[in-house]
Amino acid sequence: MAGQQTARTPSSLLDGPAPETVATEASRRRTFAVISHPDAGKSTLTEALALHARAIEEAGATHGKSSRKATVSDWMQMEQDRGISISSAALQFSYRDTVVNLLDTPGHADFSEDTYRVLAAVDCAVMLVDAAKGLETQTLKLFDVCARRGLPVITVINKWDRPGKDALELMDEVQQRTGRVPVPLTWPVGLSGDFRGTLDPRSRTYTRYRRVAAGAALAEAEVLGPEQAAEHEGTAWAEACETADLVAESNGEFEPGAFLAARATPVLFAAAALNFGVGALLDVLVDLAPPAGARPDAAGVPRPVDAPFSGFVFKLQAGMDRAHRDHVAFLRVCSGVFRRGTVLTHGATGKPFATKYAHQVFGRDRETVETAFPGDVVGLVNASALRAGDSVYVGTPVTFPPIPHFSPEHFQVARAVDAGRAKQFRRGITQLEHEGVIQVLRSEARGDQAPVLAAVGPMQFEVVADRMAQEFGAQVRLEALPYTLARRVVAPDPGVLNRVPGVEVLWRSDGEAVAVLTDKWKLGRIPTYAPEATLEPIGGDAEETTPA
Repeated sequence: MAGQQTARTPSSLLDGPAPETVATEASRRRTFAVISHPDAGKSTLTEALALHARAIEEAGATHGKSSRKATVSDWMQMEQDRGISISSAALQFSYRDTVVNLLDTPGHADFSEDTYRVLAAVDCAVMLVDAAKGLETQTLKLFDVCARRGLPVITVINKWDRPGKDALELMDEVQQRTGRVPVPLTWPVGLSGDFRGTLDPRSRTYTRYRRVAAGAALAEAEVLGPEQAAEHEGTAWAEACETADLVAESNGEFEPGAFLAARATPVLFAAAALNFGVGALLDVLVDLAPPAGARPDAAGVPRPVDAPFSGFVFKLQAGMDRAHRDHVAFLRVCSGVFRRGTVLTHGATGKPFATKYAHQVFGRDRETVETAFPGDVVGLVNASALRAGDSVYVGTPVTFPPIPHFSPEHFQVARAVDAGRAKQFRRGITQLEHEGVIQVLRSEARGDQAPVLAAVGPMQFEVVADRMAQEFGAQVRLEALPYTLARRVVAPDPGVLNRVPGVEVLWRSDGEAVAVLTDKWKLGRIPTYAPEATLEPIGGDAEETTPA
C-alpha cells in the first residue's frame, strides 16, 4: 500500500477552518519518535519508512555499501564521519490518507537529553531493538522514560537478517525487563540470520521478502496463504507457527486499550537495511498508534485540539544552513491551526513575533509550510527569542509543561584558544547553550571567559569544540574538571557551599544555583558545613540525593 509524497492542505482550509475540520485533521495525524540504544538502526529505519511512503526516492544506510548514499537524516559532518546520529531529524509524509510526523532521534547515549526533549513532543514511540544484542542499557532507560510519560511503545526487533538471539528469548526479555506485555503482530519465518519473511499471527498469512538493490529500493513482497507458505518454507513455516502460538497462549491477543495505556507493546520483526517488515510497521502506526489529541497544559488541564492555536518548542538547532547561519526552532502544534505569517504570542515574555519563515525540515532538506494542524511539527527559522520548552499561542494564553534539564555527569572548562576571538567565543557558547547542545554554568570567580560546560556524555564536548571552530571561528581549549554530579541548590545564600571540600557552586543562565560535586559522598557533608542548604535532583531523571 504505497502512500503519496507529502501531505498537502487544501486551499479551502486556509480561511478559518471549522472546529470539526481541525478535529478531523488532528485525527489523521500520527506523531512518533524512533528511539533505541546506539547502533540499532534508527536512521536506517527512518529512511526506510520514508522510502515506503514514497517520501524519498532512495534509502541510505549509515553503514551501507559504497553503492548506497549517506543517510539524509544524518546531516552533520560529524554524524557522517562517525556513522551516528547527533541531531534530531523531522519528516512529514502521507500514507493511506494519514499524515505521519516522524522524528528521528540521536543515536548515541551521550545525546540522550535531546532524545528526551523529542519524547515530550510525540504521541507514540517506536523502540528499535537489535536482534543480536537484545535490550541494552539505553533501551531500558528509554522504556522507563516512556513509561513515566505514559507513551505507548511499538517494539521492532531489527536486524533479523543477521545472526542473533532466539525470538522467544527476546519476548521474555522484553516482558521481564520492561514490564510491558509483548504481543507479536508479525513473527519471523526463519531463524535470525536467515530472514525469509513474516507470519501474521492474526490472519495466518505469510509475507515473503526478496531484497532489491542492496536495500536501497523497496523489497519485493509476496503475500501467501498458509498452505502455500507450508509448501514453500516447510519446516521453517511450521516452527514459526508453533512458536507464535506459544507466545499467544502466554501473552494473549493484542488489545488496543492495553497498548494505549502503556501496559502492552506490539512487536514486529524487521530488517530495516533490507526494507523487510517496514511496510508492516507503517500499517501498524496508521491503524493502532494514537492520533493527535488534547494535551495537558502546565496545570494538567487538557487543551482540546480545536481550541485556538497553541504549541511548544521542543528543540532548537543551528548550523543546518551554513550559507545563511540560521537556526531553527522545532514547534509541536498542540491545538488549532498554524498559518505561516501569523503573529504568535511568546508565552515566556508575552511579546509577539511573526512566523514568516516556517519549514518542514528533514536533514538539510526544507519545504515551506503554509498551514499545520495538531500533531504536526514546524521548523520556525530565525525565531531567536524562543527556547526549548517555550509555549506559543494565539488569543487565550496557555503554558505547557516545561522540558526539564537533566543532571549532567561530565564537566569541562572552556577557554578561547585565541584571545582575539573572545567576542566569537562568547557568541558561540551562548548560541550552543540556547540550543541545548550543552549546559553552561558560570561563576564570578571563573568569569565569562572560562564557563563550565556540563554534559550528560563526553561526546557532547566534541560537538561543542567542532561547532565552535566550524561555525563561529573560535577554537576552544577544554579542561576536564573532577566533578561527577550536579544538584540544584535551595538556600538563602548558595555560596556557602563553596566552603565544602569537593563542592563548587555555579549558576545557570536561568538564575538557578547548581552545586557540582566530585562524588556522591560529598552530599553527606552538606549538613555539617551548610545546614541551611538543601540539594535537589536536577530534572525528573536524576538519582536520589541521599548517599547509598
